[in-house]
Amino acid sequence: MHIPDGYLSPATCAATYAATLPFLAVALHKVKQQLHTRMVPLLAVFSAFSFVVMMFNLPLPGGTTGHAVGLGIVAVVLGPWAGMLAISIALLIQALFFGDGGISTLGANCLNMGVIGIGVAWLLYRAIAANASVDSPRRVVAAALAGYVAINVAALAASVEFGVQPLWFHTDAGVPLYAPYPLEIAIPAMLIGHLGLAGIAEAVVSGGLVSWLQRAEPELLQSMAAAASSDANTDADTDSPSASVDWSPMRKLLGLLGVLMVLAPLGQLASGTAWGEWGAEDFADPQKRDEIAAASRNDPLPAGTPEGLKQLGTLWNAPIPDYEIPFLPRTVGYAFSAMLGGGLTLLLWLGFGWVLGGRRRRSSPG
Repeated sequence: MHIPDGYLSPATCAATYAATLPFLAVALHKVKQQLHTRMVPLLAVFSAFSFVVMMFNLPLPGGTTGHAVGLGIVAVVLGPWAGMLAISIALLIQALFFGDGGISTLGANCLNMGVIGIGVAWLLYRAIAANASVDSPRRVVAAALAGYVAINVAALAASVEFGVQPLWFHTDAGVPLYAPYPLEIAIPAMLIGHLGLAGIAEAVVSGGLVSWLQRAEPELLQSMAAAASSDANTDADTDSPSASVDWSPMRKLLGLLGVLMVLAPLGQLASGTAWGEWGAEDFADPQKRDEIAAASRNDPLPAGTPEGLKQLGTLWNAPIPDYEIPFLPRTVGYAFSAMLGGGLTLLLWLGFGWVLGGRRRRSSPG
């Protein structure tokens, strides 16, 4: 679901940035008042969790792969606005350092997963879990369904962005300039796998973690329980689980995050590439072309690499592409990348909180 550079036209990229940035600006405005020393660890850990869980690839029909995102659990614990920022920061780190998703398409990826995905997850969770007690099994079901629906809506959004490219952007001869497959191929190619395995994985992650938090750290769900059963405005809704959060529950969550980092190489067991994430060079490789066609209802590809994809596909050269480090064994490099990416995500949020905290201290009277 990480759209690479070159698959979307510059006009589409600009439109998705324009649609995404206002949401993130509002989110930052609403959340920065909560970024004190107790809120920052919570936001940092769940942002890093999303980064790492996206490294656990699953085999999907057609020889492609997919993964969970953590949309349900992030929306449940952080609420919609902090959740948008948490997912978007994870996507930024992935794109900049590991080439997972493009720079020109970062607006689209944040729109699909961060804005639409989190928004759908939060609204559905709130509707299903309304008035349920914090320890109610209904909250587990609500989180699982919210995650399942949210990841599929996000996949649908990505497939539409893919599918309109050959319709709107092509040569005079009708040859696609960017993503080559139309809506009737892109939508089922994306949704079949997500409605199946990837969606189920997202439901298990979201429901499972809510069930664990109900037993281990119910206070993290307490404020969200009040928000889910009220009709208060969003500012009140996100008035933060942080009020009762300290480093003690963070230590447990950090331990869970550390285990996932070590286990990240399990994500390499699924062979193949996610649909719509093939590199520009793959379109010139006969074997890869066969794989792309097989994953796309055997619809023929353009004779060569789409011209726009070729030009934009090398827009950014990530320092650790595909989470592989040349001087380390593949499995070790993948685990190290999980630790590095998760660590960078944590440090970014902690640094952000430190800067804002310093500003507040300097502006406080006395």
